[in-house]
Amino acid sequence: MTIRPTIYFAEMDSLIGRLTVAKSNKGICQISFGSVKETCSIFETRLRKHFVNAELTESEEEVAQAMQQLEEYFQGIRTGFDVELDLFGTRFQCLVWNKIKEIPYGETKSYKQIAKEIGAPKAVRAIGGANNQNPIPIIIPCHRVIGSNGSMVGYGGGLDKKETLLRLEGAIEKIS
Repeated sequence: MTIRPTIYFAEMDSLIGRLTVAKSNKGICQISFGSVKETCSIFETRLRKHFVNAELTESEEEVAQAMQQLEEYFQGIRTGFDVELDLFGTRFQCLVWNKIKEIPYGETKSYKQIAKEIGAPKAVRAIGGANNQNPIPIIIPCHRVIGSNGSMVGYGGGLDKKETLLRLEGAIEKIS
């Protein structure tokens, strides 16, 4: 008998609406915009794509640390996160996500800057694609990535959420 890994999840309300937070035995692996009911099928598809045959189990206790840190972030108390992450994606996606994690609170970088920093200056569109597939928004702050002309472009949760997060961090005045 094969033992399937367990992925725990719980929902929370936030400044930008309902979030579903998921955690494997290694760390946070998904934050989705919306309730479990709205996001579960997308998450299950993503798991299958990455050959993860996991059992999904609801448990606020398992994701409590991440939800507490997210709550502190939304209250303006926390500017960084120190929860363990479990990233699964392509090597390129993980490279991009790890570079995005380095963008400081309250600052922004363009897709072009990220491309240059990872040594792929012509991969601006690929950076956008990887950013779009970020499984752990907010903690991996893809909202801090903007267009090279300073415009707010693309965000999985919608531009209104991106604007709210950048305003919370005090970055919106810098890009307006």
